[in-house]
Amino acid sequence: MSDVLVLRLSGPLQSWGGATRYNVRGTLSHPTKSGVIGLCAGAMGWPRGTDLSSLADLQFGVRVDQPGKLLIDYHTMSAASHDPLHPREQRLPTADGKSLKPGQGKISRRYYLQDAVFVAALAGDRDDQRDLLQRVEAALRAPRYPMYLGRRSCPPDKPVLVALLRDTAGLETVLREVVPWQVPEWRQRNDLPLALILDQPDGEELLDDLPAEGGTPFDRKFSHRPVHHTAVISQELPAQQKAGYGFTGDAAMSLLDG
Repeated sequence: MSDVLVLRLSGPLQSWGGATRYNVRGTLSHPTKSGVIGLCAGAMGWPRGTDLSSLADLQFGVRVDQPGKLLIDYHTMSAASHDPLHPREQRLPTADGKSLKPGQGKISRRYYLQDAVFVAALAGDRDDQRDLLQRVEAALRAPRYPMYLGRRSCPPDKPVLVALLRDTAGLETVLREVVPWQVPEWRQRNDLPLALILDQPDGEELLDDLPAEGGTPFDRKFSHRPVHHTAVISQELPAQQKAGYGFTGDAAMSLLDG
């Protein structure tokens, strides 16, 4: 039996970069384990450079409730991006340890997911893991640092914490049979396959998104994580529980669905 911490990751923009960096900042089609671990570590107030092995050791899985649409931002940065009154002191650094000259700039392309909704889960069955999940749950209720969905410019639009479920049959069972579909009712369609990406030792894909030892706060290292891809049919998920009455934003948007 495992304890499972369930998170809802939704917002106008998300970006889960995996191993991408420099001038092209891509995103995976689903949250990375390193990104979700970082979100939890920030909520607990852990500083950069903290050993994340206890969080990385937890089992991780994601359900894609709404894949969203890809947005590419053509991003420019000036040489004096911080303080235009003192450009010599505020020039951006370059990869070779120097700084951009006055008047120079940088160009990058940054990829985001628009309007995506994910259910992420962390699970553990040992006593120390159960205690850790309980501490993460408490931190998500009152986070020490602001939470964001992959990048600081991507805040969540709703509370991230869904629930901490005790003594469950496992992470995959929770994602398949316990957590309702996390999209507004007016957007739900029957018989829609929702992707599941689950930690699995013999998984068919390796993702380079597991925090590893040997990195520095600003040069982090990652190792491979084997995952298994499967799916659940939306109609098989449990129904949303109605929480009172009232005219919510979701209800308002449903009027536009005609």
